Amino acid sequence: MLKILIVEDDPQVAAAMSYLIEENATYQVVGTPDDLTSAVTAAEFQSPHLALVDLNLARGSDGFSVALRLGDMGVTCLFVTAHPPNFPLPELAIGCLTKPVTGDELHFALSWAEDQLRGRERVGSKMPKNLVSYADSAAFPVEHELAKSLTQRLSLMLRIKLHVARKVEELLEKKRADLREDD
Repeated sequence: MLKILIVEDDPQVAAAMSYLIEENATYQVVGTPDDLTSAVTAAEFQSPHLALVDLNLARGSDGFSVALRLGDMGVTCLFVTAHPPNFPLPELAIGCLTKPVTGDELHFALSWAEDQLRGRERVGSKMPKNLVSYADSAAFPVEHELAKSLTQRLSLMLRIKLHVARKVEELLEKKRADLREDD
């Protein structure tokens, strides 16, 4: 059973994707969080194998931050977004499925992602036009060195942003504990 987390801020899209995914009995949707915090919490409790991550999320969150945190937790991510990045981000996700998607495209993407997770090589299957593997650098017109530089910078910026957010949360928790002691 492949456990899937859908990180999507539009409840109708999340519900439709859940319905389509669970048509296949070998897939189980374990949560539909809509932002970074709820995605991390869901991943901690549900231990998904794969996360389908939109890039624009609720409460100022973005899919890049979610993919970075989930990746640190060992969860493989596949971006599912209407506005895909113009360059590969292999350190964040295995690829990108561009919305809108049909049921057949979603099922193919899940089967392909499962093959990636299990180390199987897909032979003879033609990928849908809206599914791009980040392992295939030929799919991107950007010069490879430029793309590499951009992804490294993006990854560094996200890691710094998450580090600062963690430190702020630690300080807030310490302050809360101090206030509880004073009461």
